[in-house]
Amino acid sequence: MSGSLVVRGSVSLPETELMWRFSRSSGPGGQHVNTSDTQVELRFDLAGTEALPEVWKRRALERLAGRLTGGVITVRASEHRSQWRNREAAAVRLAALLAEATAPPPAPRRPTRVPRGINERRLREKKRRSETKRGRSARDW
Repeated sequence: MSGSLVVRGSVSLPETELMWRFSRSSGPGGQHVNTSDTQVELRFDLAGTEALPEVWKRRALERLAGRLTGGVITVRASEHRSQWRNREAAAVRLAALLAEATAPPPAPRRPTRVPRGINERRLREKKRRSETKRGRSARDW
């Protein structure tokens, strides 16, 4: 993990703004499980960053409001046994999270009318079904 973390396009987060913390992973492990700090916690100050464009930053703060703690987003990775692979996993997770949160909103849906042919076909089928069911009634018994 050197340099910067690419979010989307030419926008990237400098390594200086990423805060790494390492701790022992939970769960079963091998011989060195009690001594190696393989769990990775990656923190990024979203509210105080200058790396993101202002529009992206505002959008991300709004969309990730439930995940932020004091304007800081935290991502944890502990699925691998090596700290290096967990660092990569956390970085990829943070980049994907920010890319999704800063994506522009989808174009608004333009409502369309139901074509007349479809409506007529539906009504014709309803009438045919009602005729079929009316023919089953026990009037002539």
